[in-house]
Amino acid sequence: MRYRTLGGTGIEVSEYCLGAMMFGAAGNPDHEDCIRIINTALDRGINFVDTADMYSAGESEQIVGKAIKARRDDVVLASKVHFPFGEGRNRSGNSRRWITRAVEDSLRRLGTDWIDLYQIHRPDHTTDIEETLWVLSDLVTAGKIRAFGCSAFPAEDIVEAYHVSGQRGYGRFRTNQPPYSMIARGIERSILPTCRRLGMGVLTYSPLAFGFLSGKIRKDQPLDRSARASLAPARFDPALPANAAKYAALEPLSEVADSIGRTLPELAMAFVTSHPAVTSVISGPRTMEQLEGLLGAADLTLDDKTLDRIDEIVPPGTDLYTVDGVWQPQSLVDPTQRRRSLTDR
Repeated sequence: MRYRTLGGTGIEVSEYCLGAMMFGAAGNPDHEDCIRIINTALDRGINFVDTADMYSAGESEQIVGKAIKARRDDVVLASKVHFPFGEGRNRSGNSRRWITRAVEDSLRRLGTDWIDLYQIHRPDHTTDIEETLWVLSDLVTAGKIRAFGCSAFPAEDIVEAYHVSGQRGYGRFRTNQPPYSMIARGIERSILPTCRRLGMGVLTYSPLAFGFLSGKIRKDQPLDRSARASLAPARFDPALPANAAKYAALEPLSEVADSIGRTLPELAMAFVTSHPAVTSVISGPRTMEQLEGLLGAADLTLDDKTLDRIDEIVPPGTDLYTVDGVWQPQSLVDPTQRRRSLTDR
């Protein structure tokens, strides 16, 4: 396993990060099995574990906490805050009020005194970024978190946060966590170059494109309903026009993997780590078999010829599908932000 420094923090993390989204009711409800998977990953050299408060409504954090309890000092632990948690108002977002409450709840579920990397899961344009950076900086001073980052932030929000932190003397986002895969390369246009210029670490997620590059998806074969396809079957339906480009790329990418004697998931993992801006790639296995399959690529380095072939199939900077299925900027969601009022037309 290779290791890299996390966004100028001095913290060394493994090139592979174990994602815990599938631990709990949303994926694998067997806590003991999940704990075995986590400990196997740690035994194989992974020292970086990423979870979030909203994964299985806190259950993922509980599982991770139990798994790493005896080896906490050797684990770089990351969690996230933003999405609604529980009933009622003011239980989501990036406000001081909610983050102050949410971090205490995460610490309790994780059974730890500190979180190494606390991330803002998505932007919240109802909260001034100064408010968010202020409370995160206070949490670092209080020793509850060691560093903080963001997840799926567009380049303009990253730059704004960077300048506000400098102007106000707050700590700054040390990392960004965007989606990235062989068929979702949009972040190559501005997000990855921006993070690189600002010295930020990048933890990419969904290297297998929500399971599409798992090697189990074929256009002429029925879906495995026990896998991630069961969570969002529309993403895999070959009859939907939105999936045509993905399926068109699937077979050629599989042929590239075959030509170098590797599996499609191994090719997918190695592709992500080949980008110089990427610090660590998050993989979220549900089973021990899936973990073993992903770890098989830890020794794989792609040569220029192979990367050129991938570029020919999916051009750099191209997304073959809508990558983030849970959040869209208000500039796209709210029509009033795209249309002048009738009196001004």
